[in-house]
Amino acid sequence: MADLSYVHGASAQPLIGQTIGAVFDATCAAHPDRLALISRHQDIRWTYAQFKGRVDAFAAGLIALGLEPGDRIGIWAPNCAEWAITQFATAKAGLVLVNINPAYRLSEAEYAINRVGCRALVIAVRHKTSEYLSMVRQLREAGKLPTVEAVITIGDDPHRGCQSFPHIENTAKRADRARLAEIGPTLQFDDPINIQFTSGTTGFPKGATLSHHNILNNGFFVAEAIRLKAGDRLCIPVPLYHCFGMVMGNLGCITHGATMVYPGEAFDPLAVLQAVSEERCVALYGVPTMFIAALAHPDFAKYDLTSLRTGIMAGSPCPIEVMRQVVDRMHMPEVTIAYGMTETSPVSFQSGCDDPMDIRVSTVGRIQPHLEAKVVDGEGRVVPRGVSGELCTRGYSVMLGYWNDPERTSEALDAAGWMHTGDLGVIDEAGCCNIVGRIKDMVIRGGENIYPREIEEFLYRHPAIQDVQVIGIPDPRFGEELCAWIVLKPGQQGLNAEAVREFCRDQIAHYKVPRHVRFVEGFPTTVTGKVQKFAMREAMIAELGLLVERTA
Repeated sequence: MADLSYVHGASAQPLIGQTIGAVFDATCAAHPDRLALISRHQDIRWTYAQFKGRVDAFAAGLIALGLEPGDRIGIWAPNCAEWAITQFATAKAGLVLVNINPAYRLSEAEYAINRVGCRALVIAVRHKTSEYLSMVRQLREAGKLPTVEAVITIGDDPHRGCQSFPHIENTAKRADRARLAEIGPTLQFDDPINIQFTSGTTGFPKGATLSHHNILNNGFFVAEAIRLKAGDRLCIPVPLYHCFGMVMGNLGCITHGATMVYPGEAFDPLAVLQAVSEERCVALYGVPTMFIAALAHPDFAKYDLTSLRTGIMAGSPCPIEVMRQVVDRMHMPEVTIAYGMTETSPVSFQSGCDDPMDIRVSTVGRIQPHLEAKVVDGEGRVVPRGVSGELCTRGYSVMLGYWNDPERTSEALDAAGWMHTGDLGVIDEAGCCNIVGRIKDMVIRGGENIYPREIEEFLYRHPAIQDVQVIGIPDPRFGEELCAWIVLKPGQQGLNAEAVREFCRDQIAHYKVPRHVRFVEGFPTTVTGKVQKFAMREAMIAELGLLVERTA
């Protein structure tokens, strides 16, 4: 059957059959004096013993509020120590943590909070241009958050109608701590523990519901793949509200006795360089745009990054040239590529530390332990190796479902338990997977199927181009035409659209040469750094006054 696009991650390393709270307590007992968390912007350096003290106090405080196992509690905040406390405290108390995107505005937050019926909220007062406290007050005073009974603000200051984070930590009585100890053994590893809203390009976000078993094991095996060990320091500039931060980052560290290092509230390339250099981090996580920004920082050469060995680049396809620079200039010879989605907790494929460069730059690696994957055609049949089709995954990592949404759950999860990713993949003879695009991103120009990533990879070879995204936009003659958005390297402003097309001519097929070229400062992205191609497409339709033809 090796000729079919089906792989499974056979492994002698067993899955963890425990809850997050049980593993957390065991790690804290094994490494009480090791540093668990460094939050540089807060000047916090906690050992595992200190971190456990804060987690247990907050968990007991939540019980004192009257929250019961299974209740939902939202967190709306940027990266901070309180985020990590809340993550582990809710897991120990059996509460379902609801991650609210820090970039959400009023209507989005209202939808997410009410969709799952949060009884309590943990919020930052403000972050950048987001006034979380005033938005929550506005919604509550209008009667638009009917299930929210308590609002907990991060920081020491009291706020009208709210309780401060330290107050919750200090309110628990002996009976509340006793209740916390009673709850632990009753929790099951298949219990829902986390709801993450997926950023759909159309319609309302869906609340992917994840269990202890889902995210604890994924965090463990992702960290295993980069050979993280006790005492290693992992730099986490990716958002905690997303799986990359809270699962691959926090849970990866907690399952290994490693140290979580937060460079700042949100991504800043200088803060990352400083954190890696001054904390002697062994590993660094980020989406490609983060690595690109760090490499391009004018002070890059001032920082000693030689402590780095490994890390993960994920979230969107990694340009080959960027990967080479990360290995050479950032001293990360064992950097890996990871691929997945929120609904699969998130990682399903990852390259290995020892994989040759060509595998790490041209594929997302092999299937993770204890997981399965297949590539299917439009009729659901498994295709031969080397043939593209929709990638499907199955195993411990697949979500329980979308919260209270059986219809959309059944659209994503089939009767055999396969998660349909919507991504176009190719599995080669060695079992490595290459993501060639989204089913919805594929451009069909005059009957030719074009995968934007192929053109992006080609354009990255141009010495003046720092970053590029290729999209399809409506065209009356061909149905769709290609459009390239390009970010130039500093001091390379002389490049024009015709020069870009000339660079492509006779190198790639004529129908793959972008007809439209735009030079931009950056791309529209989600808070996790994922490029929003649909927003680019909408901007070009508006700019060019294009008519979108209705299709079947």
